[in-house]
Amino acid sequence: MNLIRPFHGLRPAAGRGADVVAPPYDVLNTQEAIERAEGRPWSFLHISRPEIDLPEGTDPYDASVYAKASENLEKMIKEGILVKDESANYYAYRLIMDGHEQIGLVAIASVADYDTNRIRKHEFTRPAKEDDRVRQINAVNAQTGPVLLAYPDTPLVDEILLAASQGEPQLQTTADDGVEHTLWVISDKTMIQTLTDTFDAMNALYIADGHHRSASASRICATRKAANAKHTGEESYNHFLSVIFPHHQMKIFDYNRVISDLNGLSETELLQKIAVKFTIEPHDKAYKPSQAAEYGMYLGGKWYKLQLQQDLIPQNDPVARLDISLLADHLIQPLLGIEDQRTDTRIDFVGGIRGLEELEKRVDSGEMTIAFALFPTSMEDLMSVADANKVMPPKSTWFEPKLADGLVSHTLD
Repeated sequence: MNLIRPFHGLRPAAGRGADVVAPPYDVLNTQEAIERAEGRPWSFLHISRPEIDLPEGTDPYDASVYAKASENLEKMIKEGILVKDESANYYAYRLIMDGHEQIGLVAIASVADYDTNRIRKHEFTRPAKEDDRVRQINAVNAQTGPVLLAYPDTPLVDEILLAASQGEPQLQTTADDGVEHTLWVISDKTMIQTLTDTFDAMNALYIADGHHRSASASRICATRKAANAKHTGEESYNHFLSVIFPHHQMKIFDYNRVISDLNGLSETELLQKIAVKFTIEPHDKAYKPSQAAEYGMYLGGKWYKLQLQQDLIPQNDPVARLDISLLADHLIQPLLGIEDQRTDTRIDFVGGIRGLEELEKRVDSGEMTIAFALFPTSMEDLMSVADANKVMPPKSTWFEPKLADGLVSHTLD
């Protein structure tokens, strides 16, 4: 079985891209989705967040929500808003945000290779979120949210995608967050075969974002395979929708921490304890770390630069040497008493895209007491963790720009 394959994409009809394309389902709450979809009857949010079309207060996990998603998708197909390609294609997908550009490949990836860890993970999943995606995919009989993957250095793929993105695009739109989304169909059979063969020669692909979507695809494949006495491995449920970028083009933002209290310590006591393992340097303005093992800390209306002692950084453990792990192991856990960042309600996480001003806001409001700004995790670190078959601490990566929903979907015929 091939690592990736072309497919018959379901995508906006000509001229309908701006009407359809929407933010990913999991970056908006229900109220934000209502506001974004206002006056946009064909927004993909009517499929990805269909509770916006149901009575206020409807549980997003109610059976009626998944039924509404199916109804809305069928309507968009019936009305010609979404059209399925007659041939199996790949698609070149370019994202531009604040001058940063990346070009990836839209394809369907092998569930079997996910199951054997050739498509590598770096996060745990939560059953409730998996269940939600399983119910959504089964209801609409399609994968509408792509998994964000990375491929290792492969210049030939980079060259093909650059060449494919030179002509007239099939879709180009700028979302309301300023991100430009452009799509080209790759239908040339020679180019398709070259891409398929080149990916087949790769040792691995890496999940950047979409662990729940890929896990749900695996569950659906197992269920449908067991129920299909004539299973061949060629069925559409054997693959999942993906957008695959070269790892060197992908941009990871910092994922920062805010904590509600000092675990019974005074500010002076905490600073004294921190100074045992970190050098502390006061700063007149917000401090954004410029290198690994360096942190910005906001406490009592003041910013500090923290630098962990170099001899405390392990070199051979890809998880323990992460900045997020170092901060947890030497400060957040022993000094602030937070043992499990996944479950402790005293800690929250702020994506770096919001800026350091958001950290100040959360602390100055009194909601939180202390904030930490981190240096972003690198793609090389992510890949090292995945190669070691380990998992990263929670909220380790924040990828931008985000993929759009509705650009291309994969139907499970």
